[in-house]
Amino acid sequence: MARELMKGNEAIAAAAIGAGCRYFFGYPITPQNEIPEYMARELPKVGGAYVQAESEVAAINMVYGAAGAGARVLTSSSSPGISLMQEGISYIAGAELPCVVVNVMRAGPGLGGVQPSQADYFQATKGGGHGDYHLIVLAPANLQEAVELTQLAFDLADKYRNPVMVLADGMIGQLMEPVELPPDRPAAELPAKDWATTGTDHSAGRRRIINSLYLYPDQLESHVRAIFRKYAEIERNEVRCELQACDDAEVVIVAYGTTARIARSAIAKCRGLGLRVGLLRPITLYPFPVAAFDPVVRTARAFLVVEMSMGQMVDDVRIAVAGRRPVSFYGRTGGIVPTANEMVKQVQLILEGRGA
Repeated sequence: MARELMKGNEAIAAAAIGAGCRYFFGYPITPQNEIPEYMARELPKVGGAYVQAESEVAAINMVYGAAGAGARVLTSSSSPGISLMQEGISYIAGAELPCVVVNVMRAGPGLGGVQPSQADYFQATKGGGHGDYHLIVLAPANLQEAVELTQLAFDLADKYRNPVMVLADGMIGQLMEPVELPPDRPAAELPAKDWATTGTDHSAGRRRIINSLYLYPDQLESHVRAIFRKYAEIERNEVRCELQACDDAEVVIVAYGTTARIARSAIAKCRGLGLRVGLLRPITLYPFPVAAFDPVVRTARAFLVVEMSMGQMVDDVRIAVAGRRPVSFYGRTGGIVPTANEMVKQVQLILEGRGA
Protein backbone atom coordinates (compact mmCIF):
# COMPACT_ATOMS: atom_id res chain seq x y z
CA MET A 1 0.00 0.00 0.00
CA ALA A 2 1.23 3.49 -0.84
CA ARG A 3 1.83 5.90 2.00
CA GLU A 4 0.11 9.28 1.95
CA LEU A 5 0.97 12.38 3.96
CA MET A 6 -2.19 13.38 5.82
CA LYS A 7 -3.32 15.50 8.73
CA GLY A 8 -4.62 13.46 11.65
CA ASN A 9 -8.23 14.57 11.31
CA GLU A 10 -8.20 13.75 7.60
CA ALA A 11 -6.70 10.31 8.25
CA ILE A 12 -9.46 9.54 10.75
CA ALA A 13 -12.11 10.62 8.25
CA ALA A 14 -10.57 8.63 5.42
CA ALA A 15 -10.34 5.56 7.64
CA ALA A 16 -14.01 5.88 8.54
CA ILE A 17 -15.06 5.95 4.90
CA GLY A 18 -12.80 2.98 4.19
CA ALA A 19 -14.50 1.09 7.01
CA GLY A 20 -17.87 1.50 5.34
CA CYS A 21 -19.13 4.64 7.07
CA ARG A 22 -21.59 6.36 4.75
CA TYR A 23 -23.26 8.86 7.08
CA PHE A 24 -21.79 11.74 9.04
CA PHE A 25 -23.69 14.21 11.18
CA GLY A 26 -21.85 16.96 12.99
CA TYR A 27 -21.24 20.59 13.79
CA PRO A 28 -17.98 22.54 13.37
CA ILE A 29 -15.64 23.21 16.29
CA THR A 30 -11.87 23.59 16.46
CA PRO A 31 -9.57 21.57 16.45
CA GLN A 32 -11.50 18.80 14.65
CA ASN A 33 -12.94 20.74 11.72
CA GLU A 34 -10.97 18.85 9.08
CA ILE A 35 -13.06 15.74 9.83
CA PRO A 36 -16.41 17.26 8.74
CA GLU A 37 -14.66 19.12 5.92
CA TYR A 38 -13.24 15.86 4.58
CA MET A 39 -16.55 14.05 4.98
CA ALA A 40 -18.47 16.83 3.26
CA ARG A 41 -16.15 16.54 0.26
CA GLU A 42 -15.65 12.77 0.08
CA LEU A 43 -18.83 11.08 1.32
CA PRO A 44 -20.97 12.06 -1.72
CA LYS A 45 -18.34 10.45 -3.98
CA VAL A 46 -19.13 7.03 -2.46
CA GLY A 47 -22.90 7.45 -2.23
CA GLY A 48 -22.90 8.66 1.35
CA ALA A 49 -24.47 11.65 3.02
CA TYR A 50 -23.01 14.49 5.08
CA VAL A 51 -25.32 16.68 7.15
CA GLN A 52 -24.17 19.70 9.12
CA ALA A 53 -26.67 19.79 11.96
CA GLU A 54 -27.83 22.96 13.68
CA SER A 55 -26.07 21.85 16.87
CA GLU A 56 -24.23 18.95 18.45
CA VAL A 57 -27.46 17.99 20.20
CA ALA A 58 -29.15 17.59 16.83
CA ALA A 59 -26.15 15.78 15.36
CA ILE A 60 -26.04 13.00 17.97
CA ASN A 61 -29.77 12.39 17.62
CA MET A 62 -29.35 12.08 13.86
CA VAL A 63 -26.66 9.50 14.62
CA TYR A 64 -29.21 7.64 16.77
CA GLY A 65 -31.60 7.47 13.81
CA ALA A 66 -29.02 6.31 11.28
CA ALA A 67 -27.60 3.73 13.68
CA GLY A 68 -31.09 2.43 14.36
CA ALA A 69 -31.58 1.91 10.64
CA GLY A 70 -28.42 -0.22 10.53
CA ALA A 71 -25.98 2.26 8.98
CA ARG A 72 -22.32 2.66 9.83
CA VAL A 73 -22.40 6.25 11.11
CA LEU A 74 -19.89 8.72 12.52
CA THR A 75 -19.94 11.99 14.37
CA SER A 76 -17.01 14.03 15.61
CA SER A 77 -16.48 17.07 17.77
CA SER A 78 -14.19 18.62 20.34
CA SER A 79 -14.67 18.81 24.07
CA PRO A 80 -17.56 21.30 24.57
CA GLY A 81 -19.40 19.78 21.61
CA ILE A 82 -19.02 16.28 23.05
CA SER A 83 -20.50 17.63 26.29
CA LEU A 84 -23.63 18.65 24.38
CA MET A 85 -23.91 15.14 22.95
CA GLN A 86 -23.96 13.33 26.28
CA GLU A 87 -27.71 12.83 26.57
CA GLY A 88 -27.84 11.38 23.07
CA ILE A 89 -24.84 9.13 23.72
CA SER A 90 -26.61 7.75 26.80
CA TYR A 91 -29.73 7.09 24.69
CA ILE A 92 -27.65 5.29 22.06
CA ALA A 93 -25.93 3.15 24.70
CA GLY A 94 -29.29 2.39 26.32
CA ALA A 95 -30.78 1.40 22.97
CA GLU A 96 -27.70 -0.75 22.21
CA LEU A 97 -26.91 0.89 18.89
CA PRO A 98 -23.50 0.88 17.17
CA CYS A 99 -21.88 4.17 16.23
CA VAL A 100 -18.49 5.88 16.39
CA VAL A 101 -17.84 9.21 18.09
CA VAL A 102 -14.51 11.00 17.64
CA ASN A 103 -13.44 13.51 20.28
CA VAL A 104 -10.42 15.62 19.35
CA MET A 105 -9.88 17.11 22.80
CA ARG A 106 -9.21 20.78 23.47
CA ALA A 107 -8.42 22.60 26.70
CA GLY A 108 -11.14 23.30 29.24
CA PRO A 109 -13.22 23.59 31.34
CA GLY A 110 -15.82 25.78 29.70
CA LEU A 111 -14.91 27.06 26.27
CA GLY A 112 -11.30 26.88 27.41
CA GLY A 113 -8.93 27.10 24.45
CA VAL A 114 -8.30 25.38 21.14
CA GLN A 115 -4.94 23.91 22.19
CA PRO A 116 -4.57 20.15 22.82
CA SER A 117 -5.67 18.56 26.07
CA GLN A 118 -6.48 15.21 27.66
CA ALA A 119 -8.95 16.56 30.19
CA ASP A 120 -11.97 14.62 28.84
CA TYR A 121 -10.80 11.29 30.23
CA PHE A 122 -13.43 11.21 32.99
CA GLN A 123 -16.18 12.14 30.54
CA ALA A 124 -15.16 9.43 28.08
CA THR A 125 -14.40 6.54 30.42
CA LYS A 126 -16.78 7.09 33.33
CA GLY A 127 -19.91 7.91 31.31
CA GLY A 128 -20.49 11.62 30.71
CA GLY A 129 -24.23 11.13 30.38
CA HIS A 130 -26.86 9.82 32.75
CA GLY A 131 -27.43 6.24 33.82
CA ASP A 132 -25.37 3.06 33.99
CA TYR A 133 -23.43 2.60 30.74
CA HIS A 134 -19.97 2.53 29.19
CA LEU A 135 -18.40 3.50 25.90
CA ILE A 136 -15.54 1.52 24.44
CA VAL A 137 -12.75 4.14 24.34
CA LEU A 138 -9.73 3.89 22.01
CA ALA A 139 -6.75 6.26 22.29
CA PRO A 140 -4.34 6.48 19.32
CA ALA A 141 -0.79 7.74 19.78
CA ASN A 142 0.13 8.23 16.11
CA LEU A 143 -1.72 8.68 12.83
CA GLN A 144 -1.29 5.15 11.53
CA GLU A 145 -2.78 3.92 14.77
CA ALA A 146 -5.56 6.50 14.44
CA VAL A 147 -6.43 4.94 11.07
CA GLU A 148 -6.38 1.41 12.47
CA LEU A 149 -8.29 2.24 15.64
CA THR A 150 -10.95 4.18 13.74
CA GLN A 151 -11.61 1.16 11.57
CA LEU A 152 -11.53 -1.10 14.62
CA ALA A 153 -14.03 1.22 16.31
CA PHE A 154 -16.67 0.47 13.67
CA ASP A 155 -16.09 -3.26 13.99
CA LEU A 156 -16.31 -3.18 17.80
CA ALA A 157 -19.41 -1.00 17.67
CA ASP A 158 -21.16 -3.54 15.44
CA LYS A 159 -19.86 -6.56 17.36
CA TYR A 160 -21.13 -5.33 20.72
CA ARG A 161 -23.93 -3.00 19.57
CA ASN A 162 -22.37 -0.20 21.59
CA PRO A 163 -21.06 3.30 20.89
CA VAL A 164 -17.29 3.53 20.56
CA MET A 165 -15.26 6.69 21.12
CA VAL A 166 -11.94 7.44 19.45
CA LEU A 167 -10.33 9.78 21.98
CA ALA A 168 -7.59 11.87 20.45
CA ASP A 169 -6.19 15.23 21.45
CA GLY A 170 -5.72 18.33 19.36
CA MET A 171 -2.11 17.39 18.62
CA ILE A 172 -3.11 14.05 17.08
CA GLY A 173 -5.82 15.82 15.07
CA GLN A 174 -3.56 18.53 13.69
CA LEU A 175 -0.13 16.96 13.11
CA MET A 176 0.83 15.43 9.76
CA GLU A 177 2.39 11.99 9.22
CA PRO A 178 2.54 9.46 6.37
CA VAL A 179 -0.14 6.80 6.69
CA GLU A 180 -1.19 3.70 4.80
CA LEU A 181 -4.91 3.47 4.20
CA PRO A 182 -6.15 -0.12 3.83
CA PRO A 183 -8.44 -1.00 0.93
CA ASP A 184 -12.05 0.07 1.35
CA ARG A 185 -14.25 -2.52 3.03
CA PRO A 186 -16.77 -3.96 0.53
CA ALA A 187 -20.37 -3.50 1.65
CA ALA A 188 -20.91 -7.26 1.31
CA GLU A 189 -18.35 -7.85 4.08
CA LEU A 190 -20.10 -5.65 6.62
CA PRO A 191 -22.08 -7.51 9.30
CA ALA A 192 -25.78 -8.13 8.81
CA LYS A 193 -28.06 -6.32 11.26
CA ASP A 194 -31.27 -8.27 11.64
CA TRP A 195 -32.31 -5.97 14.49
CA ALA A 196 -32.30 -2.76 12.42
CA THR A 197 -35.51 -0.76 11.97
CA THR A 198 -35.74 -1.17 8.21
CA GLY A 199 -39.48 -1.89 8.11
CA THR A 200 -41.71 -4.78 9.07
CA ASP A 201 -40.00 -7.93 10.31
CA HIS A 202 -41.93 -10.39 8.19
CA SER A 203 -40.63 -13.41 10.07
CA ALA A 204 -42.19 -12.11 13.27
CA GLY A 205 -45.12 -10.40 11.61
CA ARG A 206 -44.53 -7.11 13.39
CA ARG A 207 -42.32 -4.03 13.35
CA ARG A 208 -38.90 -4.02 14.91
CA ILE A 209 -38.65 -1.55 17.75
CA ILE A 210 -35.55 0.14 19.19
CA ASN A 211 -36.07 1.80 22.53
CA SER A 212 -34.29 2.93 25.68
CA LEU A 213 -37.44 3.63 27.73
CA TYR A 214 -38.53 1.03 30.30
CA LEU A 215 -41.48 2.07 32.44
CA TYR A 216 -41.30 -0.89 34.82
CA PRO A 217 -38.32 -0.95 37.19
CA ASP A 218 -37.81 -4.72 36.98
CA GLN A 219 -37.66 -4.54 33.17
CA LEU A 220 -35.12 -1.69 33.26
CA GLU A 221 -32.98 -3.48 35.84
CA SER A 222 -33.01 -6.62 33.69
CA HIS A 223 -31.98 -4.56 30.65
CA VAL A 224 -29.15 -2.80 32.52
CA ARG A 225 -27.85 -6.09 33.92
CA ALA A 226 -27.86 -7.52 30.41
CA ILE A 227 -25.79 -4.68 28.98
CA PHE A 228 -23.36 -4.98 31.91
CA ARG A 229 -22.88 -8.64 31.06
CA LYS A 230 -21.89 -7.33 27.64
CA TYR A 231 -19.43 -4.91 29.25
CA ALA A 232 -17.92 -7.83 31.18
CA GLU A 233 -17.38 -9.61 27.86
CA ILE A 234 -15.74 -6.48 26.45
CA GLU A 235 -13.45 -6.32 29.49
CA ARG A 236 -12.42 -9.95 28.92
CA ASN A 237 -11.82 -9.68 25.18
CA GLU A 238 -10.97 -6.13 24.11
CA VAL A 239 -8.23 -4.82 26.40
CA ARG A 240 -5.31 -3.32 24.48
CA CYS A 241 -2.08 -1.80 25.75
CA GLU A 242 1.60 -1.48 24.89
CA LEU A 243 4.62 -2.10 27.11
CA GLN A 244 8.03 -0.66 26.25
CA ALA A 245 11.25 -1.35 28.15
CA CYS A 246 9.36 -2.48 31.26
CA ASP A 247 11.32 -5.69 31.91
CA ASP A 248 14.03 -3.95 33.93
CA ALA A 249 12.39 -0.57 34.55
CA GLU A 250 12.65 0.96 38.00
CA VAL A 251 10.19 3.69 37.06
CA VAL A 252 7.33 3.06 34.63
CA ILE A 253 5.70 6.02 32.94
CA VAL A 254 1.99 5.54 32.25
CA ALA A 255 0.68 7.74 29.46
CA TYR A 256 -1.57 7.64 26.41
CA GLY A 257 -1.97 9.56 23.16
CA THR A 258 0.40 12.44 22.47
CA THR A 259 1.80 12.28 25.99
CA ALA A 260 2.93 8.70 25.34
CA ARG A 261 4.77 9.87 22.21
CA ILE A 262 6.70 12.38 24.30
CA ALA A 263 7.32 9.74 26.98
CA ARG A 264 9.24 7.65 24.42
CA SER A 265 11.71 10.51 24.02
CA ALA A 266 11.91 10.91 27.79
CA ILE A 267 12.66 7.20 28.18
CA ALA A 268 15.48 7.42 25.62
CA LYS A 269 16.96 10.39 27.52
CA CYS A 270 16.64 8.53 30.82
CA ARG A 271 18.30 5.42 29.44
CA GLY A 272 21.13 7.61 28.18
CA LEU A 273 21.58 8.82 31.75
CA GLY A 274 21.64 5.25 33.05
CA LEU A 275 18.11 5.44 34.48
CA ARG A 276 15.97 2.36 33.89
CA VAL A 277 12.61 3.71 32.75
CA GLY A 278 9.79 2.07 30.78
CA LEU A 279 6.38 2.91 29.35
CA LEU A 280 2.97 1.34 29.90
CA ARG A 281 0.59 2.82 27.33
CA PRO A 282 -3.13 2.07 27.59
CA ILE A 283 -4.67 1.89 24.11
CA THR A 284 -8.13 1.04 25.40
CA LEU A 285 -8.99 3.55 28.10
CA TYR A 286 -12.18 1.55 28.62
CA PRO A 287 -11.71 -1.27 29.21
CA PHE A 288 -8.65 -0.14 31.17
CA PRO A 289 -5.72 -2.61 31.06
CA VAL A 290 -5.68 -3.36 34.79
CA ALA A 291 -4.14 -6.83 34.43
CA ALA A 292 -1.19 -5.43 32.43
CA PHE A 293 0.10 -3.79 35.62
CA ASP A 294 0.50 -7.06 37.53
CA PRO A 295 3.80 -8.26 36.02
CA VAL A 296 5.17 -4.70 35.94
CA VAL A 297 4.41 -4.12 39.62
CA ARG A 298 6.65 -7.06 40.49
CA THR A 299 9.75 -5.37 39.08
CA ALA A 300 9.14 -1.60 39.08
CA ARG A 301 9.86 0.60 42.09
CA ALA A 302 7.38 3.32 41.17
CA PHE A 303 4.93 4.57 38.55
CA LEU A 304 4.71 8.05 37.03
CA VAL A 305 1.44 9.03 35.37
CA VAL A 306 1.82 11.88 32.88
CA GLU A 307 -1.23 13.58 31.38
CA MET A 308 -2.28 16.79 29.68
CA SER A 309 -4.73 17.39 32.51
CA MET A 310 -4.79 17.85 36.27
CA GLY A 311 -4.84 14.08 36.70
CA GLN A 312 -7.75 11.92 35.56
CA MET A 313 -6.25 8.62 34.40
CA VAL A 314 -4.14 8.60 37.57
CA ASP A 315 -7.12 7.27 39.53
CA ASP A 316 -7.37 4.19 37.28
CA VAL A 317 -3.62 3.62 37.56
CA ARG A 318 -3.82 3.75 41.36
CA ILE A 319 -6.66 1.22 41.28
CA ALA A 320 -4.60 -1.07 39.02
CA VAL A 321 -1.46 -0.76 41.16
CA ALA A 322 -3.60 -1.33 44.28
CA GLY A 323 -1.16 0.21 46.71
CA ARG A 324 1.67 -2.17 45.82
CA ARG A 325 3.95 0.62 44.57
CA PRO A 326 3.90 4.42 44.86
CA VAL A 327 2.14 6.27 42.03
CA SER A 328 3.23 9.83 41.23
CA PHE A 329 1.55 12.26 38.85
CA TYR A 330 2.81 15.02 36.60
CA GLY A 331 0.47 17.05 34.42
CA ARG A 332 0.27 20.18 32.33
CA THR A 333 -3.07 21.76 31.50
CA GLY A 334 -4.60 24.74 29.74
CA GLY A 335 -3.32 23.47 26.39
CA ILE A 336 0.34 23.20 27.47
CA VAL A 337 2.08 20.00 26.35
CA PRO A 338 4.60 18.42 28.78
CA THR A 339 8.14 18.10 27.46
CA ALA A 340 10.49 15.14 27.54
CA ASN A 341 12.90 17.08 29.79
CA GLU A 342 10.10 17.72 32.28
CA MET A 343 9.38 14.00 32.41
CA VAL A 344 13.07 13.19 32.92
CA LYS A 345 13.16 15.64 35.83
CA GLN A 346 10.14 13.93 37.42
CA VAL A 347 11.79 10.52 37.07
CA GLN A 348 14.93 11.84 38.74
CA LEU A 349 12.88 13.25 41.63
CA ILE A 350 11.17 9.88 42.11
CA LEU A 351 14.48 8.01 42.17
CA GLU A 352 15.78 10.55 44.70
CA GLY A 353 12.74 9.86 46.86
CA ARG A 354 11.20 13.26 46.19
CA GLY A 355 8.45 12.31 43.71
CA ALA A 356 5.05 13.98 43.97
